[in-house]
Amino acid sequence: MPKIAMIGAGSVVFANNILGDLLTYPELKDNLHLSLMDIDPERLKASEGYARQRLKKEGSGSCLKATMDLGESLDNSDYVINMIQVGGLDATLLDFNIPAKYGLKQTIADTHGIGGIFRALRTIPRVLEICREMEKRCPEAWLINYSNPMAMNTWAAYRSSPVKVLGLCHSVQLTAAMLANYIEIPFPELRYRAAGINHICWFLKLKHRGENLYPLLFEAMKDPQVYSSDPVRFEIMKNFGCFVSESSEHMAEYVPYFIPRENLIEKLKIPINEYIRRCQEQEKEFEINKEVAEGKREIPKHFRSFEYAAPLIHSIETNQTISIYGNIENTGIISNLPAGCCVEAPCLVDGNGVQPIYVGELPPQLSAINRNHIGVQELTVKAVLENKPEYIYYACQLDPLASAMLTLEDINSLANELWQAHAGYLEYLVTKSK
Repeated sequence: MPKIAMIGAGSVVFANNILGDLLTYPELKDNLHLSLMDIDPERLKASEGYARQRLKKEGSGSCLKATMDLGESLDNSDYVINMIQVGGLDATLLDFNIPAKYGLKQTIADTHGIGGIFRALRTIPRVLEICREMEKRCPEAWLINYSNPMAMNTWAAYRSSPVKVLGLCHSVQLTAAMLANYIEIPFPELRYRAAGINHICWFLKLKHRGENLYPLLFEAMKDPQVYSSDPVRFEIMKNFGCFVSESSEHMAEYVPYFIPRENLIEKLKIPINEYIRRCQEQEKEFEINKEVAEGKREIPKHFRSFEYAAPLIHSIETNQTISIYGNIENTGIISNLPAGCCVEAPCLVDGNGVQPIYVGELPPQLSAINRNHIGVQELTVKAVLENKPEYIYYACQLDPLASAMLTLEDINSLANELWQAHAGYLEYLVTKSK
């Protein structure tokens, strides 16, 4: 029975999707040892109750245990799925509200940018704690990271620990399904190749039965209804030549062209503070899940999601080959991005594990956009691993959106204020001011 530890299992959406997906595989349905771990007893109880209802509905013979003890959850695990969000909604509000005082607008703020930097500073130490415990308790297990900021968390893990680590996101496969819809072809018939960094991963090839689909996508963009559903990404494609993997609301804050201009926020309907609204909606969903856990509401039917975790586990356990997109160390996979950085690239998975596929060079304009963020990621990761607090200021100063909207003085003041607000999570760093 493969043991799967879900760390941060109170993240109900991810935990529910992954558990439900695992149970859709006949080879796994009755043969799993599931361990749910969270530091919040209320959320853990709800997640456990929901999971037991799911096991019951699917008629699964798998076993399940919930614990607040990280070591107990990790003991003898084969797969460790990291879904933690350090600081929760309170910390997220600080990541939005403090920059807003200085005039910096953000939409999601969890992967890149000022919000991504400070989320990394809170999260990386916890990821490294998981790695250290894995080295003692399950050294052969896979660490599957879902926590944002994806690239920085994954980079820090493989740079400081021998554990096998892979970052998984759903942005490439979800975007591929959207593209098939935009150009009105059946999604199963779409063939594509993407590469880059997490959330800024470029669709280098789009084909259907051997035909290049980019001319059709450029034509579809002329339809006002299609354009209005994804305006920022279509503007990026129009100007840089390729479609990008994460949504318009995300992409708007990754580049300096849109949010600094109030007229474009309105014209392109860029949803400032969108992630706060999503977090509030997730709290409502949590309350619904609590009712399911307590037997007050029927558990809904599960349809396999776009998440890669369950297919990956199934593939390794059964030696059935699949292709996924993973976040991994760049060991020459993308030749014109820095060695050692965290890239998102195609990977084959089978009983031997995860094998990245060589991509080669990205078009230079696309690698340039990626490198703008890789520099920020490198400085943030090194700030944590090498205990160099000054690197945090450099990272903030180099963020494309912050540098387009704020002076250096304001960026430094903003970083100081965020540092003080998150001080309880940043005690491992030496100084607090520049």
